[in-house]
Amino acid sequence: QVQLVESGGGSVQAGGSLKVSCAVSGYMYRRYCMGWFRQATGKEREGVAFIDSDSRSSYADSVKGRFAISQDNAKNTLYLQMNSLKPEDTAVYYCAEVIGFTGENCRRIGPQQYNYWGQGTQVTVSS
Repeated sequence: QVQLVESGGGSVQAGGSLKVSCAVSGYMYRRYCMGWFRQATGKEREGVAFIDSDSRSSYADSVKGRFAISQDNAKNTLYLQMNSLKPEDTAVYYCAEVIGFTGENCRRIGPQQYNYWGQGTQVTVSS
C-alpha cells in the first residue's frame, strides 16, 4: 500500500517562494508518474507539475518557469519548489502517483487516472 503525505504549505506574500514536500511510503510497484495537483475552493482539480519514471518533468503553462518538481529517491520524497507566487496560486496542493502506463506524457494523464493521493497541504498567497 502506497501512502503520500504532503507538508510545507503556508502563507506567503505575492512574489515569494515556498517549497512543499511529499513523503512517500509503501511499495513503489509499477510507478509511472508522480504529480502535483492543486484545487482552489470552488474550482476543479488542476495538474501543476509532473515527473516520470525517467525523471523527466513537465508543467502546466500557468506555472512553467516559476515552479520546479524534483525527487529524492533516497529520502522517498517528492518536492515542488514554487517561486514568484501569485494570488491565483492559492489552493490546496496534492501529490499523487499513477501506475501502469507506458510511453505516455504525464501531462496527458488526467487526475481521474491517478491511483494514490495525499491529504493535501494549503498554500495561500496574499497580494
